[in-house]
Amino acid sequence: MNKLRTIIADDERPARHFLKTLLSDFDDVELIGEAENGAQAIELIKDKKPDIVLLDLQMPEVSGLEVVKSLSKTQMPLVVFVTAYDEYAIQAFDANAVDYLLKPIEKARLRETINRAKERLERKDFRERESDKVRRASEGYVEGKNEFIKRIPVKSKEEIILVSVDDIASIIADGELLHITTDKNVKYIINFRLKDIEAKLSPDVFIRLSRGALANVAMFEKVSPMPGGTYLITLKNGQEIPSSRFQSKVLRERLLKL
Repeated sequence: MNKLRTIIADDERPARHFLKTLLSDFDDVELIGEAENGAQAIELIKDKKPDIVLLDLQMPEVSGLEVVKSLSKTQMPLVVFVTAYDEYAIQAFDANAVDYLLKPIEKARLRETINRAKERLERKDFRERESDKVRRASEGYVEGKNEFIKRIPVKSKEEIILVSVDDIASIIADGELLHITTDKNVKYIINFRLKDIEAKLSPDVFIRLSRGALANVAMFEKVSPMPGGTYLITLKNGQEIPSSRFQSKVLRERLLKL
């Protein structure tokens, strides 16, 4: 029996471990690689040529959709997106018959997905079909995803304060907590994941500076070059946030070119 050669891509170690544990109970699956970010996923897929990749939709820096967009039709494996509930993504995936798994993943649902994948692999043109489906789904997802939040509810003592996203200078992750700092240097803490809040914010307003930091572009005061091709971003409220090497490339393309 040929085993389904599988790659897992998720930026959260517990999520990868959970999926790995579920897959270990399937005799017809062989895990051939794990990626902790989108860039690694691209390289692994090109190098290992898996049958299927279980791909987290919302990874920082390089998202799941950006991973598949970077692959040619000949490189495209079967793709199963793994995501927390996202109505726009699910609508796009359902409309284009792209498989997905909702977190928390159930073993029975994963088994169904593996069975469907094995059936699709028997088709000679599965790579071209998969590429076309994912491309249509990504277009549908981008078109639908245009209703971004305008306020973030935060608890302050016994009250709930609605913080306007226009007043937010930065959002910094610290484990499962997010530290929100406004333009007036008022600080709040919420229990939320950075990549989930990022998906709810307009990319025209907020830009990722590193794995753990988002900043409001309108709050940028200056961008200082640093060794290694990175930058130190100074915000109007006086905050200084370094950019990662990858996100520095994004900054150059989006903000630092005429």
